[in-house]
Amino acid sequence: MIRFKFFLSLSIFLFLLSCSSIPKNTLSSCSIFSERYFWYKHAKKTEEKWGTPMHIQLAFIKFESDFHWLAKPKRQKLFKIIPFKRPSSSFGYSQAVKGTWKQYKEEQNKPLALRTRFKDSVDFIGWYTNKSSKLLKIPKNDAFKQYIAYHEGWGNYKNYKKNEKVISYAKKVKKYSDQYKTQLIKCKKKLNKKKFIVY
Repeated sequence: MIRFKFFLSLSIFLFLLSCSSIPKNTLSSCSIFSERYFWYKHAKKTEEKWGTPMHIQLAFIKFESDFHWLAKPKRQKLFKIIPFKRPSSSFGYSQAVKGTWKQYKEEQNKPLALRTRFKDSVDFIGWYTNKSSKLLKIPKNDAFKQYIAYHEGWGNYKNYKKNEKVISYAKKVKKYSDQYKTQLIKCKKKLNKKKFIVY
């Protein structure tokens, strides 16, 4: 009985570790989805639900957390030495802040949604970009402007042209998005054929 419990605990631990570990090649959408097929299913569902392309979902996560489920902003330092507080409450794959994540959970009636869960993170990105499309009239396939709204917030979006830093961020996100889009054209058909996967 003790041995069974040990192996059961070990199996659960290894499963969680494999699900939460960073994909080997985060610059390749085909590699990411081949390694994490359920992520493909979740990203596809988000695209169908919200209209946010998969390549844009991946580009946001790549830039925000590089697919690290426990990603947080680096701590600020006092006198350049002493670790201090973090600049924001951003956390998880999508780097959503607490307030916006709370709004998402309430509006979508998802009290158990987690920022450390890929499924919830891509759904959050879909929800956010859908709101940006409605509030700011930004096309859902416009990675550049959608990311600016994502980073700056809906209220600050109109001032982005004065912010060179966020413009440079958005250009990187667009670059990732274009790259992922090109890659997915080559492997999407193959991914759609994988209906029954055993892990």
